[in-house]
Amino acid sequence: MKKILVLGDLSRKKIYDSIYGLKPWLEKYVGIEIIDLSKEKKFERVGAEIAIVFGGDGAILSTCRALGRNQIPIIGVHMGRFGFLAELMEKDVFVSLEKIFMGDYLIRKRMLLLCHVERSGKILNESTGINDAVISRSSLSRLISIKLNINGECVATYRADGLIVSTPLGSTAHSLSAGGPLLTPDLNAFIIVPICPHTLTNRPLVVSGNVKIEMELLSQLGGTGFTVDGQVFTELEVGDKIKIERSAIEVQMIDTGTRTFYGVLREKLNWGGHPNYGRN
Repeated sequence: MKKILVLGDLSRKKIYDSIYGLKPWLEKYVGIEIIDLSKEKKFERVGAEIAIVFGGDGAILSTCRALGRNQIPIIGVHMGRFGFLAELMEKDVFVSLEKIFMGDYLIRKRMLLLCHVERSGKILNESTGINDAVISRSSLSRLISIKLNINGECVATYRADGLIVSTPLGSTAHSLSAGGPLLTPDLNAFIIVPICPHTLTNRPLVVSGNVKIEMELLSQLGGTGFTVDGQVFTELEVGDKIKIERSAIEVQMIDTGTRTFYGVLREKLNWGGHPNYGRN
């Protein structure tokens, strides 16, 4: 391994100190390039073999988006609050990176969303999402109407606070908080979850990752927006259409065997844990 990227929000002292504290040790093994995520938005021509991201899940999402079509294997060092995507804890960095430099790791490929926002037949913007794409109210407490089509067929018109389209990797994010199911991240599927629907029969839906999804905003009272991974925002108008399909690009996550999907559920969500009944 000749070169790696080391990324993080260097405006945060803890992350700055961790990265530059690790730098002399890393340079014994590889050439490194340090990138400040608070400043750099795109760095598609990198010439590196892997990326090590210091921070929370948001830093990993930002890195994947900034790499664009030139995805390289990524591993996260958890320095945030929750850390579903980050593989390593800071205390494990030296041992785990030694394994990686020796080639002792696997690469897990995960699907991405490709999203287009269209207005009057013209594309306003295009973005990729790792976790989810969401139409939601940005102001006022009124329901909005969203028409959902899959492969050109009308599925339903939702009266709700919003609608989420999630990847399996994003099933532990916004989708879960809105009542969506958990999916193992290796699946090829979309999760479609209404946010606080007016009709109780509007339940979450899991569909093939090979379909083409279209959401159309039919009405709004006040601001309504479209957000990708909680980071890319577009203000919507009535009649705007959001088209979503599986991207030809895949995220490459490094797996050192440090943890498993079910282990993360037990650790982060207390999955399968017993209620704390307390004592009288």
